[in-house]
Amino acid sequence: MADRIRVMIVDDSAVVRQTLAALFEDSPEFEVVATAADPYIAAKKLTTVVPDVITLDIEMPRMDGLSFLKHLMTQHPLPVVVCSSMAESGSANALTALEYGAVEIVEKPKMGTKRFLEESRVRVYDAVRAAYASRHGLRRLPGAPAAPAAPPSRSRPPSPAPRSSLGLTEIEPKRNADVVIAPPDGRRVPETTEKIVCIGASTGGTEALREILQAMPLNAPGIVVVQHMPEKFTAAFAQRLNALCEITVKEAENNDSVLTGHALIAPGNRHMVLKRSGARYYVEIREGPLVSRHRPSVDVLFRSAARSAGPNAIGVIMTGMGDDGAMGMREMHDAGAYTFAQDEATSVVYGMPNEAVKRGGVDESVALGKISRAILSRAGRHGN
Repeated sequence: MADRIRVMIVDDSAVVRQTLAALFEDSPEFEVVATAADPYIAAKKLTTVVPDVITLDIEMPRMDGLSFLKHLMTQHPLPVVVCSSMAESGSANALTALEYGAVEIVEKPKMGTKRFLEESRVRVYDAVRAAYASRHGLRRLPGAPAAPAAPPSRSRPPSPAPRSSLGLTEIEPKRNADVVIAPPDGRRVPETTEKIVCIGASTGGTEALREILQAMPLNAPGIVVVQHMPEKFTAAFAQRLNALCEITVKEAENNDSVLTGHALIAPGNRHMVLKRSGARYYVEIREGPLVSRHRPSVDVLFRSAARSAGPNAIGVIMTGMGDDGAMGMREMHDAGAYTFAQDEATSVVYGMPNEAVKRGGVDESVALGKISRAILSRAGRHGN
């Protein structure tokens, strides 16, 4: 049915394929349009079937799931939920899956998978909904039953105020940063020589961030980052970057100062707001609703930078699905910040940067390999 989220299941276990298929078909919200026992079969089916979301195992014959995910994101990006016993929180496999562009991770136990999946249907449903929303920009009203409005049709445009033909779910417009932080008030922030770098990224961003942060010298300006990533993964991601980089990288905590030679990564499931007290910049970690379908939201960080740093900020928006950060980057630009977007050729998914460009918030589009030098040049620093 057109009203359902179309799911492809890729897993070498027949039991898992059958169990997941039964879970999805048990809900009027989902439709299983294909299953595949390995990536080669999946690739063949993708020539004739276009799912909204793919669930993907990691350990499979002929080609592992991570290799397939990497190929998929570079050739035909689709929202992917990794569902695997090889993707424990903080593990190398899980972090690599996120680096390659997976939207969500569902950890399966090595034993009792069928029972686990049956008992964890809410987690599985939520992961697929989140992956679908990351592509299509839909939000459910709090407490609404689980059946979505029709996804964008391949044969007709979506309704401006859709309601499911199943009569179960209403869709409301996605929230903007107003629900977390007030809009810029127009007051100009005095310009100083000290710059703060604000970076936002999503699908494909973890690997791009690694490349940028690894090129940063110890005298690099303070950096604050929102990378869309599930809760519990940001700490391990920050630790991994810290081991690879010359600068210090950590998961942000409330009231952390933004310091030269340091990068703060917003914690999963929390918004991060840049604040200023005298000459000191610091971050607040906040609860709050999803903004632009995400928590943490790039729009929240960028708006706070527009308010607190103005022309002392440098904004960078990178690869990712959707438009989170586009409005906030325009606000940074209007407040006097200099703004960069990753260019289309080097973006895994040219969604967020493209939206920022279209809204007039980008001063310069730059290839990934040149972003670090561009930041340092704009900040008056010298790289390695």
